[in-house]
Amino acid sequence: MRIVLFAGIGLTVLALLVLVHRWLWIRLVRDTTRPRGTARRIGTALAFALPLLSLAALTAGRAGAPFRLQQSVAWPGYMWLAILLYLSLAMLVAEPVRAFLLRREPRTAHAATGTAAPAGDRATPVAATSAARPAPRAPAAQAPAEAAGPTGAPGGATRRQFVARAVGGAAALAVTATVAQGTYGVLRGPRVKRVQVPLAKLPRAAHGFRIAVVSDIHLGPVLGRAHTTRIVETINRTQPDLIAVVGDLVDGSVHDLGPAAEPLRRLSARHGAFFVTGNHEYFSGAAQWIDHVRELGLTPLENARRPLPYFDLAGVNDVAGETEGHGPDFTAALGDRDPSRAAVLMAHQPVVIHDAVRHGVDLQLSGHTHGGQLWPGNYLAELANPTVAGLERYGDTQLYVSRGAGAWGPPVRVGAPSDITVVELASYQA
Repeated sequence: MRIVLFAGIGLTVLALLVLVHRWLWIRLVRDTTRPRGTARRIGTALAFALPLLSLAALTAGRAGAPFRLQQSVAWPGYMWLAILLYLSLAMLVAEPVRAFLLRREPRTAHAATGTAAPAGDRATPVAATSAARPAPRAPAAQAPAEAAGPTGAPGGATRRQFVARAVGGAAALAVTATVAQGTYGVLRGPRVKRVQVPLAKLPRAAHGFRIAVVSDIHLGPVLGRAHTTRIVETINRTQPDLIAVVGDLVDGSVHDLGPAAEPLRRLSARHGAFFVTGNHEYFSGAAQWIDHVRELGLTPLENARRPLPYFDLAGVNDVAGETEGHGPDFTAALGDRDPSRAAVLMAHQPVVIHDAVRHGVDLQLSGHTHGGQLWPGNYLAELANPTVAGLERYGDTQLYVSRGAGAWGPPVRVGAPSDITVVELASYQA
């Protein structure tokens, strides 16, 4: 039954994508170019090639394609997905503008169109006699006006083509600027946010304890070793007491991405660096990655707890691990502990907050949402997550959700800048 449901959803999405691409082809290629012209041939070829590249980018890794091939299709394929989103939105906004500009399309001369003259303009007998004579040749001075096309649009284009080119060009410029800015934000690297979180059970000696929270790094065919290096250098500059890597570190195997993850070896914090799995680890060989991050100097918390001098640090596996029999186990991670001590939980997805509340967690650190990554994706993220970004309280438990340090799919963020958050714990006794 579940397979049938997923197949139905997949076919619906595929049909929608086909319709969207056809509509964009009509507006941006057919309406703006001449039949059988070079520009139309190029536009039509791209209308077929770009969605195929996107499909290849989405499936190459799962299909076991060579990593070099994944890298070759990832950039154009994923970037087209971001462009497609904003180009569709821009052209939807442009539709009323286009309709307004074309609502009173000028009529061409009756002789040029072959239509009959209105009744009020019928020729008199004298005019009819004159009309029988050969028409005089147009003066040479009118030649430039004829070169402008039958409706006066420049370059020999019809007025419809001129409007289509103007509207499509404006939309394309706006989309290019938006996607370019969003790409620069990802490639530049995440910015540091600082959040103070008071915990009732935290002793005075722990006031000011700094946890660097980083999630959703998403090493893969697009974001590689340079991306990791920027993140490590940014974290180390904050001089944290503890580093929490809360899932979705990778999108690929240890064999392909081991070199990209190597800079993690340089992470430095007084109480060490800890790691919990995200859903993407279970698409990438979670067991191998858990072993590999341990080799890099991080401590994996697999449904486990580590007592620290001032509080308990716990971590649970991601809910995606349930398919492999390694899902979150809150009893294993939080059972039999001293309830008078503060508990900080690392859990990739915010949706487990209600389990955290039931087990007396004081602070849960999560990621997963990317803050929506691409506006208006934040509205969709709100439907699936209790908190999309930032700090919120659920009973006696506080939940902090990072927007993440990388990006999944398109290396683009719009309205949801990447971040590394320094969570500074505060004691009520200070």
